[in-house]
Amino acid sequence: MSRSTIVSQGTAEPEYSLWEPLDPDVSGVFRGVSGEDLAYRDRARAFVQEEVRPVIAGIWDRAEYPLDLARRLGELDLLRDGIDVPGFPEQSLLAASLTMMELARGDGSIATIVGVQGGLALRSIALCGSPAQHERWFEPLARGTELGAFALTEPTHGSDSVSLETSAVRDGDEYVIRGHKKWIGSGSVGEISVVWARGEDGQVQGFLVPQSSDGYRATTIEGKVSLRAIWQAHIELDGVRVPESARMPKANSFADTARVLQATRLGVAWSALGHAVAVYESAVHYARQRVQFGRPLAASQIVQARLAEMLSALTSLQTLLMQLTRAEERGELSGPGASLGKYTATRTARDLARNARDLLGGNGILLENRVARHFADIEALHTYEGTETVQALIIGRDITGLSAFA
Repeated sequence: MSRSTIVSQGTAEPEYSLWEPLDPDVSGVFRGVSGEDLAYRDRARAFVQEEVRPVIAGIWDRAEYPLDLARRLGELDLLRDGIDVPGFPEQSLLAASLTMMELARGDGSIATIVGVQGGLALRSIALCGSPAQHERWFEPLARGTELGAFALTEPTHGSDSVSLETSAVRDGDEYVIRGHKKWIGSGSVGEISVVWARGEDGQVQGFLVPQSSDGYRATTIEGKVSLRAIWQAHIELDGVRVPESARMPKANSFADTARVLQATRLGVAWSALGHAVAVYESAVHYARQRVQFGRPLAASQIVQARLAEMLSALTSLQTLLMQLTRAEERGELSGPGASLGKYTATRTARDLARNARDLLGGNGILLENRVARHFADIEALHTYEGTETVQALIIGRDITGLSAFA
């Protein structure tokens, strides 16, 4: 039987087009955004549509690290996450946020590459490093010619990373670092790792450790069901020796580490917004294109009600994040405020992904239909950069004036 005959009988399923941007902006939060900021967003969108979209489902399924796409991000100046680098144009906080949103709209792993490279590794060096360290690492990290990692989390210290046990002991003109790290993005495929360790005075210090160092052993973590297109590593630091020049001079306590983390928290929230936009778009497109009982799903009252619910949540999240970003640009955003952004964004994205997955029915679990991949990646986003519980305790402490951390 010919394909035309099958189609005429209605037994062949059409190919769904679910990636077309819809730009939902009911409250007009993006109407006053400058052309310079929109240029970053548009460049990120073009990268997603033209270079990520055709390949990402296969890459994600095979759990490959797309090093070519990571380097391409650098070529397009999309890796810096707002860090000022000599020779590069100014990138505002909002421009970096819009970039993160658009990249996450394409794929969570691609956005996480930027979060690790620019948000954590490059930002650590910018905030805590020496002029010589700036000179050495700013440009290659910004251009993506060398990859960096941020090694804080340990196998037994995730949410309580303040209690990290990796040690750095002075031995003449060198430091000897011992310990283990886990969930370190790019920790097995990069050139440099920002390693946080406890010094002999008990304070947390930061070191730039070449991944080629003797005693640095990184094993890529396998079996992940989320963020499959970025490799994270379990790292063993077995007597790694680094010179005095490897120590970041402005990293002298966990408060300095926390400065880096707080600065990236809004970026994580904008990434969650990108995921939320992606699943909303997919649900709308699918509802318009999928025909059941002789009419599109979108002609059903219950489907329209659910899409309205999704748009309401999405609009609220857009408004919140824009307000928090404007506050940060004025230097007025508190740590609990940044936590509120991350807490709200990942919860909202989770709910939208659940709703979208359900609206797509059985097709919702297929990678080619976009939603399942975002659904899985949001689960990782919900946990990293501080779990929902940790964010809630930060917010709760601010509300009550009492700490409920164990």
